[in-house]
Amino acid sequence: MGTHSLALCLDAPMQSWGSKSRGNIRDTGREPSKSGVIGMLAAALGVSRDDTDALVELSRLRMGTRVDREGILERDYHVTLNVPTTAGGGHRTALSNRYYLADAVFLVVLEGDDDAQLARIEAALGAPVWPLFLGRRAFPPARPLIQNSEGEQMCSGLGLMPQPMEAVLANHPWLEDRPEVREAERRRTDRTPLRTVADCDSRTPGAELRLDVPLSFKPGDRRYAARAVRTSAVPLTDEMISVKESACT
Repeated sequence: MGTHSLALCLDAPMQSWGSKSRGNIRDTGREPSKSGVIGMLAAALGVSRDDTDALVELSRLRMGTRVDREGILERDYHVTLNVPTTAGGGHRTALSNRYYLADAVFLVVLEGDDDAQLARIEAALGAPVWPLFLGRRAFPPARPLIQNSEGEQMCSGLGLMPQPMEAVLANHPWLEDRPEVREAERRRTDRTPLRTVADCDSRTPGAELRLDVPLSFKPGDRRYAARAVRTSAVPLTDEMISVKESACT
């Protein structure tokens, strides 16, 4: 027992992490939502939408995110023809705006006191029961979330670590995999810090509330609780760039 963390790499050409979507506007946050990440873990473990106890257990994990590559906010304008009306008397044309992040890369860290639970999640992410996606079904991961247990060199999350979330966010190898960007950052002396968003106590100065802790995914009974997060930053160090560099180039 003791505090352990699970480090994941979330990388895809497109990601979408909506928490306030209503009607014809589908939003996205600038970093992964807790509901989206917990939903992905539930898919990996094979947790059904009706199993609220298992969902709440997963939601108790603390979560922190480090933005290793800021995404570009993009918008899709959708036109859907011949949509049945709610009254059932005809059809209509439905218009919607769907936002997503392009080319973003995130380090997501989950912290808990039950290392056996985190180990089960780690194993499930390597062999998921249901397909994994980053916010929407059309957005699968571009690389493994965790490097494999055989130690194959790859630029990905290091998986289960005997460290608290804050330490992993501050020290985990940088997940940027473009060689030219890594080389440019290595030469720079004025590197831009990496933005972090992490669970915190609601009394922490600068804390903000986000309504994205899933309590139920049941159809017709989706429920969420609030959590407090604090936005901060960690320096991009030489060690974070150079560690296992060959895996990222």
